[in-house]
Amino acid sequence: RADNMAYVIYTSGSTGLPKGVALSHAGGAAFLAWAARTFDANTLSGVIASTSFSFDVSFFEIFAPLTTGGAVLLVENVTRLDHLSTDPAPRLLVTVPSAMEMLLHSSSLPSSVRTLNLAGEALRQPLVDAIFSTLPQIKTIRDLYGPSEDTTYSTWTERWSGGLPRIGKSIDNSKAHVLSNYLCETPLGVSGELHLAGMGLARGYLNRPALTAERFIPNPFGPPGSRMYRTGDRCRWREDGNLEYLGRLDHQVKIRGFRIELGEIEAALGHYPMVNQCAVLARTDGGQETRLVAYLVGTTAPVAELRAHLAATLPDYMIPAAFVWLAALPLTPNGKLDSKALPTPELDWDALSVGFIAPRIPTEAALADIWSQV
Repeated sequence: RADNMAYVIYTSGSTGLPKGVALSHAGGAAFLAWAARTFDANTLSGVIASTSFSFDVSFFEIFAPLTTGGAVLLVENVTRLDHLSTDPAPRLLVTVPSAMEMLLHSSSLPSSVRTLNLAGEALRQPLVDAIFSTLPQIKTIRDLYGPSEDTTYSTWTERWSGGLPRIGKSIDNSKAHVLSNYLCETPLGVSGELHLAGMGLARGYLNRPALTAERFIPNPFGPPGSRMYRTGDRCRWREDGNLEYLGRLDHQVKIRGFRIELGEIEAALGHYPMVNQCAVLARTDGGQETRLVAYLVGTTAPVAELRAHLAATLPDYMIPAAFVWLAALPLTPNGKLDSKALPTPELDWDALSVGFIAPRIPTEAALADIWSQV
């Protein structure tokens, strides 16, 4: 039947604990129907497939071309396409932005490729600009967002040079809701948690009914018995009707009493012209208090300039204590950031600490006395 299980994708998400997502035939069929309407036959005539079968994007790479009469072009490494067959000619590449960054510098992308599907992590505007300026054969870049729990992709949009980072609108047969903690629709421009509904929803987590009930909740906006998935992603609707991705809700850290969204710092760094890729972590090294560390890929720039750039839009407590330049960000086998492999910064933490400043006026003395008693 349509609701029978078709396959299981294991995903760890942000918890590190693998869980099996049970996907149905109906969800897969609805997704492929959208793909056939969105991508023309010529684009799907040669799809480069480099993703592990254990990663949900492979579902598109394999079945979108095969269900429309196209061909799947298997490769072992997406960053090494020099020896890819040209019969049939590759037309579409599906990969993550991190891998596309390396491919951009290797100059091995076949000249016949016209369309890029980039998904799996945030697509920074500087990378979009670099692709269009470096690879004139690329005519279309699609930014696709979606968790495994909603059959590969949930929203999509086209990106262009000089545009704004967005994750777009819902694909066919899917519906996105940005909700408050009380499951109310948030106003335009106000952030909330992204919830997904529609035909693509998974049946749940394999043999984990409690987790399924926690993440797949009743849908108050749909027919009786329908469900929606709590993504854990923070988004907001923009004036143009597109979704803006603001980071993970569990990507929030607390440092010196301040709640900090690491994604906001990464977005601000992404607008600096010398930065191609970046990741920000909260680290505690050598028994010191938690500090923010920014890992950057691009053209090395003075730390003072980076701090000044961030200070224009971010408060002081959101400016990283250390900036580490890398040749490339470490990736997992699925092409996502491997945060555990990021190096410990060589930095004198004590030198960054502000020394004791005695009260200078009576008001400061009174406040210091109150706090010392508390």
